[in-house]
Amino acid sequence: MANTQGPQGNHDPAGNTQMFRAFVDEGPQGGRQQAASSGPRIGLIVGVIAAVAIVAAVAWLALK
Repeated sequence: MANTQGPQGNHDPAGNTQMFRAFVDEGPQGGRQQAASSGPRIGLIVGVIAAVAIVAAVAWLALK
């Protein structure tokens, strides 16, 4: 883990929180980003369905 404290040992966790909130509060900058964000979501759904199918196939073969 990286040492995030300064040379004097002063660590400001509120600074990291403010930066994170500024990042999260940024809205989409156009339709293109929104369309790009749906791509990984579809891939995740397909991956979960494939994983469930593989587990079901293995269970079926084990019980056969």
